[in-house]
Amino acid sequence: MKKPVEFKETVDNRLIDDSNKKTKSMIRVGQNLRPFLDYLLYNARESGYKEILIVIGEKDDSIKKYYGEKDSSNDFYGLSISYAVQKIPSGKQKPIGTADALYQGLLSKKEWQKDRFTVCNSDNLYSQLALKLMLKEDHQNSMVDYDRNLLEFDIDRIVKFAVTIKNEGNYLVDIIEKPTEKEIEKARDKQGIIGVSMNIFNLQYDMILPFLERVPYHPVRQEKELPEAVKMLANEFPKSVFAYSLAE
Repeated sequence: MKKPVEFKETVDNRLIDDSNKKTKSMIRVGQNLRPFLDYLLYNARESGYKEILIVIGEKDDSIKKYYGEKDSSNDFYGLSISYAVQKIPSGKQKPIGTADALYQGLLSKKEWQKDRFTVCNSDNLYSQLALKLMLKEDHQNSMVDYDRNLLEFDIDRIVKFAVTIKNEGNYLVDIIEKPTEKEIEKARDKQGIIGVSMNIFNLQYDMILPFLERVPYHPVRQEKELPEAVKMLANEFPKSVFAYSLAE
């Protein structure tokens, strides 16, 4: 997984400007100061993906300015990039969560019906191995289930990651966001491994769509969250979401 960026004694003013004005995935990193999203797209292309849909906000045009102004079929180093705008509902002040973002994205891609797609966060650098796992055709729906102890993050961040509960066949039963110590221990499997979700899933369009539409708002954050929709799918259709174990 991604490693911490090593900063010099002085931070480039362009990076400060990025962090203040741009979505996290467009903040420039690395020696060449390329947008973070470039590295994820590179891994996606090298893993075999060809078509990319990016869900963007109504008020942020930084992604379209960089990857192509057309609504669809922008060529970016061999990738075909399209956009869907996550509209803010009437009466709300901000977008209403990742489940709604995916819902609006899928409505813009009705040609994907009866097919499967991979969805992930744009501000996590998923490895090519993880992305390739999501292209396997062994299961209707799947996710990457990371070994919590091998993630290269500060422990303060790791303890906040959502933990996964699976059955003996490694099919998802539950995703627990911001788990307590007791819930973390409950997630430990027979090998002593605690699996965590980093929000990368491969989903069947027609199976997940109704759950994205009806997933309830989180009682505190007042957002519709993708992990909750996936959990609803797994509960209504047992053994429908396979968890691929990954240690990296």
